[in-house]
Amino acid sequence: MKLTPGKLAGLKAVSNSRGVIAAAAMDQRGSLQKALGAHAGDKELETFKVCVTEVLTKHASAILLDPEWGLPAARRRAKGSGLLLAYEKTGYDKTGPGRLGDLLDHWSVQRLKEAGADCIKILLYYSPHDPKNINDIKHAWVERLGDECRANDIPFFLEFVGYEEGADEKGLEYAKKKPEIVKASMAEFSKPKYGVDVLKVEVPINMKYVEGTKSYKGQKAYTKKEAQQFFLEAATATHKPFIYLSAGVSNEEFTESLELAAESGVKFNGVLCGRATWKDGIPIFAEKGEQAFRDWLNTEGVKNIQNVNKCLEAATSWHSIYGVQEAVGAR
Repeated sequence: MKLTPGKLAGLKAVSNSRGVIAAAAMDQRGSLQKALGAHAGDKELETFKVCVTEVLTKHASAILLDPEWGLPAARRRAKGSGLLLAYEKTGYDKTGPGRLGDLLDHWSVQRLKEAGADCIKILLYYSPHDPKNINDIKHAWVERLGDECRANDIPFFLEFVGYEEGADEKGLEYAKKKPEIVKASMAEFSKPKYGVDVLKVEVPINMKYVEGTKSYKGQKAYTKKEAQQFFLEAATATHKPFIYLSAGVSNEEFTESLELAAESGVKFNGVLCGRATWKDGIPIFAEKGEQAFRDWLNTEGVKNIQNVNKCLEAATSWHSIYGVQEAVGAR
């Protein structure tokens, strides 16, 4: 597979010198506003994002932000750190089935690119078990987004989060179904018709239910050996570069999942890691203010992202997937 010049430049911009995507994520909106409290408004959201971006991009190859409250932060990121911008509205439609998403009203891929985006990110809630008519809507939506990114020659990162209607996605029963949901989703969106350049995926298991791990909470969905097999099966479902998302788990749980991926022999290409690095600082920002939060970020936040970066020593470059020979400039 070969990349067009714009897509190649965009992927280089968000990768480190090894061709690994070591990116931070700060595009949370509705969930962040809720976590910060009822009195958090535009100023608080912008300030929080600026703090995270200024501190953590010194240790990240890129930052994922939203254009609603994240653009002031984008201008404050460390030199050499790339920019991904989210194109979807926060949340999903709760009035009907299927968790359907929507795009930001006042933005397009062209406008996001003009605002400085090196890459475009879309979040999709997806279950291969949903009714055909629901998934047909989602497939067409992703196809249109792929076409829009092609037309603007910019990389398309698709993030998909699995679910099951009526289920507790953090519970034991869903944990047993998760490996197949992640694997099938990775296979589906690797098809050329979608135009996806990088898959942003969940780890295919729930670490809390993996017997024999530090994250294990006492109920077993899989043995450690079975979990390793699920990692491998999901990875072999795609020929595209893929990176892991942290899905709101603790730093300890996310890094353990990356270690397990590496032990499984998975050739993943990086991370887009958000809450696992900065979420524990939310109450500090809310209760003690900006400076106390910055102090926390410069100690605990940096420690968290360095823990993730250490795990990325096991990640592999996307260069060979797209036939890129030259080295990427250090960042």
